[in-house]
Formats: sequence, structure tokens, C-alpha cells
Amino acid sequence: MKMSEIKELSTADLIERLDSERLMLTRMKLNHAISPIDNPQKIKEARKNIARLLTELKTRESNKKNQ
Repeated sequence: MKMSEIKELSTADLIERLDSERLMLTRMKLNHAISPIDNPQKIKEARKNIARLLTELKTRESNKKNQ
């Protein structure tokens, strides 16, 4: 997911997407512990997506406080 796509989402959508990404990451980690997944880079990409979503949420909160 690119930052341009993330910036287009509403705050409620960001929170919902963040929850689903966290759930997906947890499931991928558990599945990878039991049997290796085909592409372990997906775990790394999921962590980056979570960080991007959190960054956008914190930026919006900061902008709201400054206004």
C-alpha cells in the first residue's frame, strides 16, 4: 500500500485498515512459526504497512491539534 493511497482514506477507514493489517500480521507470524510461508517478505511488508498507517494517523492528530 502506497502513501498516496493511505492519504486518500478517511480516518475511520485508516483505523479499520490498521486493525485488519495487525490481525493479518499476527496470523502470518503464527502460520510461519508452524510451517514456513512461501514468501516471508510478506511479513516485512505487513509491518511496513502498519507503520505507514500509524504515521498517517499521528500526522492527522498532530494537524488537528495545531489548528
